[in-house]
Amino acid sequence: MEAVSRAELEALGARLSEVEQYLHLDEKRTRIVALEQQSAAPGFWDDAEAARSLMSELAQMKDDVEAVERARAMLSDAGAALDLADEMDGDEELLAEAQKLACELERNVDELELASWFTGEFDHGDAILTIKPGQGGLEAQDWTFMLFKMYMKYCERRGWKVTVNDCPAAEVIGIDRATITVEGKNAFGMLRAEAGVHRLVRISPTDAKKRRQTTFAGVEVIPVLPDNIDIEIAPDDIRVDVYHASGPGGQGVNTTDSAVRVTHLPTGIVVTCQNERSQIQNKAACMQILKARLYELELKKRAEQLDEIRGPKTEIGFGNQIRSYVLYPYQMVKDLRTGVETGNVESVLEDGDLDPFIIGYHRWATGNADGAEAADPA
Repeated sequence: MEAVSRAELEALGARLSEVEQYLHLDEKRTRIVALEQQSAAPGFWDDAEAARSLMSELAQMKDDVEAVERARAMLSDAGAALDLADEMDGDEELLAEAQKLACELERNVDELELASWFTGEFDHGDAILTIKPGQGGLEAQDWTFMLFKMYMKYCERRGWKVTVNDCPAAEVIGIDRATITVEGKNAFGMLRAEAGVHRLVRISPTDAKKRRQTTFAGVEVIPVLPDNIDIEIAPDDIRVDVYHASGPGGQGVNTTDSAVRVTHLPTGIVVTCQNERSQIQNKAACMQILKARLYELELKKRAEQLDEIRGPKTEIGFGNQIRSYVLYPYQMVKDLRTGVETGNVESVLEDGDLDPFIIGYHRWATGNADGAEAADPA
């Protein structure tokens, strides 16, 4: 049987050592001791908000340290299994155990490497993901619903908590839009790889002549702002409307006018939420999303001002579409930035198997793609 080699284990060990350096584990261990001492001090919970922030930081640092320690243990166990297999003339059970441990270790090192590339201010936090139909009419609304289900499956695979803030049914097929809040480790860092235009090519389900149709949907990903970032919104700058809530497929969420639409008058930004059963809860969710979008808008304005100072850009952008999902005349999902592709379309759309694309994007974006070149998006 083909088993993991010592050279492969050594390569995984080298990658793990690099990750340890990137994550500054020694500094984190020192910080953990200091935070634990603070949390044990009398009166620690007198300031509940500060205490929760500190405990969140402590949990994050412990997770990082424990993840590397688990990976180190797996590396040691795989090496020991390989040594014993050699002593027992290539015992197949031990070789299989070494191979199993090496495969699990490689997945863990991939995750740790990915986390070490997340250097943005909000990368390790939660995310707000919005999907909107683009060109393609009714087909685009159906495509939006397909993407919504795909991301729900992906979040489930990751063990992230999802709150559906808004997902109104379209009149004929699909949904008008979807906005979800995703809570989990590295949620924003991971999901920002999905921001952009997604293209679908298939036989139209609404065309009697069964012609091929190309449709588009846009995905926006913004971070959930931490409590220490305060965005002031004047009461006179917003208009709040309430209306009857409804879900995808036409079913009613409840029988009261609990859905809330908040319009920010100076910018024209509109946020709707109908997941909760009370207007108060839906308005609170709307305001959280609105603040995140206003913060993102301000960052974009600053970047545009810097671009004006620097002069016109010469670097070629991603283009209008970041990924194509082809169901006809062949089956393939391909990321046009990184060249990552698969013929197993069902695993992506139905099972939410997006990790190869998301990890591939971050490898490419951080220059860790092992020399792989991005595909031509033309």
